Amino acid sequence: MSATAINATQPKTRPRPQFKSLVAVTTAENALRAVNYLRLGNDTLEGTVSEVNMIITDYCMPGMTGYELLKKIKESSVLKEVPVVIMSSENIPTRISQCLEEGAKMFMLKPLKRSDVKQLKWHLMKCRN
Repeated sequence: MSATAINATQPKTRPRPQFKSLVAVTTAENALRAVNYLRLGNDTLEGTVSEVNMIITDYCMPGMTGYELLKKIKESSVLKEVPVVIMSSENIPTRISQCLEEGAKMFMLKPLKRSDVKQLKWHLMKCRN
């Protein structure tokens, strides 16, 4: 076999850049699991929960709404300063203003636009500093 034939069958590989993880994401299938993960109602938090930088939630979830979750977060002495972003596919102005008045940092309408993601990225970077 010629060298050309061997090179043609080998996959092209590029050196992978080394990145340091900037964000760790934890997902919960519903609001009740989020409440349990965040240990809302328990002010003796330890471990990863004390390292939460931002909470992103949907408004419509099984078990409770994003607004109800937001209220629980803002009642927590440990998590009340953590920025909360709520997303929804329903553009209901009263719902949006209610969430923002309760302390949500952002209310994003789905489907998300590139500008929404850029703004969210800016908030994430601001939270890290």
